[in-house]
Amino acid sequence: MNSLKVTLRIGLLRGSLELKQFLRQRESVVFTLLFPVILLFIFGSVFQDTIAPGVTFSQYFVAGMIASGLVNTGFQQLAITIPMERDSGTLKRLRGTPMSVSSYFIGKALLVTILMILQTALLLFFGSVMFDLNLPTEASLWWNFTWLVILGSACSTVLGIAFSVVPKSGRGASAVVSPIVIILQFFSGVFFVFTSLPIWMQQFAAIFPLKWLTQGMRSVFLPEDFATQEVAGSWEIGKSALVLILWLIVGLVISIKTFKWSRE
Repeated sequence: MNSLKVTLRIGLLRGSLELKQFLRQRESVVFTLLFPVILLFIFGSVFQDTIAPGVTFSQYFVAGMIASGLVNTGFQQLAITIPMERDSGTLKRLRGTPMSVSSYFIGKALLVTILMILQTALLLFFGSVMFDLNLPTEASLWWNFTWLVILGSACSTVLGIAFSVVPKSGRGASAVVSPIVIILQFFSGVFFVFTSLPIWMQQFAAIFPLKWLTQGMRSVFLPEDFATQEVAGSWEIGKSALVLILWLIVGLVISIKTFKWSRE
């Protein structure tokens, strides 16, 4: 029990430090928090067509951007910053402290959680004010939104940590990670209506969690009858939860088994 308390306390302290370091890096703040909002303004202003009765493309796009924001905040940021910390020797120095791998993961998860809350709040605010996003009025929809955000954020975090061993260097991490995220965004129905994509793209996207996150977010913010426009003719909420949980487990196992404090 004492060991658990120490691990948690160190993890929370590390998370506080992670947040302070993040806020000092203006480029990271802009790219992580404001870039999705900038994309929302661009796409929402350019594409204003009605894609279904009572549903505009901008409303569809906001739901996708909220899901995509979880991937940007968790997977992309961690998969890039951890290799950079490894190359700079930060992780090697941390290894010589009482900090365990679990505490390090807790610190990263705390940072992602705070950034996710801020980013989601910004997207909801500007989406509702500028692009007529219909905020849920039913408690059940807010419940779905809550568990989607929590599960999606957790999944994105562990997958970002797991993938951080792939880039060969911190300098090249962005070149490896960013294209993967962009491709998945295109394939998963963030920038385009999912059912308008080629079948092979839909099938490929269905393997990964972002597709199910975007579909889940659409179930929260779009009218119930829009479910008939989905591939299966329904929101498939249960299947979305299952896929996210499976990826969470896979990412957690890989993170624990492959995480390295240094390249050696």
